[in-house]
Amino acid sequence: MSLKAIATVLGLSVTTVSRALNGYQDVAHETRKRIEEEAQRRGYRPNAAARRLKTGRANAVGLIYPISASSLSGSDFSDMLLSLDHHLACHDINLLLLMDKQQSQSTLTHLLRSGAVDALIVGHTTPDDSRLHALLQANFRFLALGRSDLPPTYAWFDVDHFAGSQMAVSWSLAQGRQRIAWLGSNEHSTQVRERRQGYLTALGDVAPYAMAAVSPSRRAGYQQTRPWLAEAAVPEVIITDCAVLAEGAALALHQAGRSAGERAILLAGWEGLPRDAILDHPIVAIRQATPHQAGEQVVEMVIQLINGAPPETLQTLWQPWLQLPV
Repeated sequence: MSLKAIATVLGLSVTTVSRALNGYQDVAHETRKRIEEEAQRRGYRPNAAARRLKTGRANAVGLIYPISASSLSGSDFSDMLLSLDHHLACHDINLLLLMDKQQSQSTLTHLLRSGAVDALIVGHTTPDDSRLHALLQANFRFLALGRSDLPPTYAWFDVDHFAGSQMAVSWSLAQGRQRIAWLGSNEHSTQVRERRQGYLTALGDVAPYAMAAVSPSRRAGYQQTRPWLAEAAVPEVIITDCAVLAEGAALALHQAGRSAGERAILLAGWEGLPRDAILDHPIVAIRQATPHQAGEQVVEMVIQLINGAPPETLQTLWQPWLQLPV
């Protein structure tokens, strides 16, 4: 089945049909829809090699992620990968996972020279991210998962981490609890920084009970919580900035008899508990977009970026919400 046959049936030019099926944005929405439906009905699939030669595109998007990041092996990240791969495949675009072991520019330099990808998705963004600097200087298409301190002239998708932590603290203060501890990660990322700053800002004149920056793991969460529970004045609330720290804290609270009843210490945290958590512990969860929703949104933005949309028009900030225990 050829483009010419589809064009003849719909009374359109071959050029219009070709541009619609190749993702160009200068085709009217209704026309594009008719073309796609007819192509699907006839089982038409474009020749990938021919399309690459004609458009000069690689039909691939790379996701670059530092291998040292703990969330690389987390279930949310795995779900995000599946979502990205699925939604890109709907556009006949492959997803390449690119490990950046040192967060250096060597991987980026190689990619830019090879022409292996049409755009990059940059994960685990840091405040002074050298990868974003290099991509901006090279004028290469990319979308950052998270923001940095660079001038906001690039495409990004993010969640309002600052606001989420503020909500958890404000809710705790409204319950009359003022001894609020922060159990946070020691990773160098904008996300970690913004979550911590939201906690501090929301406290206002209330002094932090305690603040910790530890390895994002169950063991570290458990080991950090135990000495707090041995204090004369224990925390009334513990807020964590990731799910694995929350599970470690929950285990310590459970062992100390502080998970329920009059002596219970409130546990709150980003993403709640891991899906495979050992304990069923009540927690005030700071929720954000599901990995599937985020993946769908990111792919939509990347496709627009590839098709020539100005990067500064592709900036999305989703708002988190609190989920109280039943």
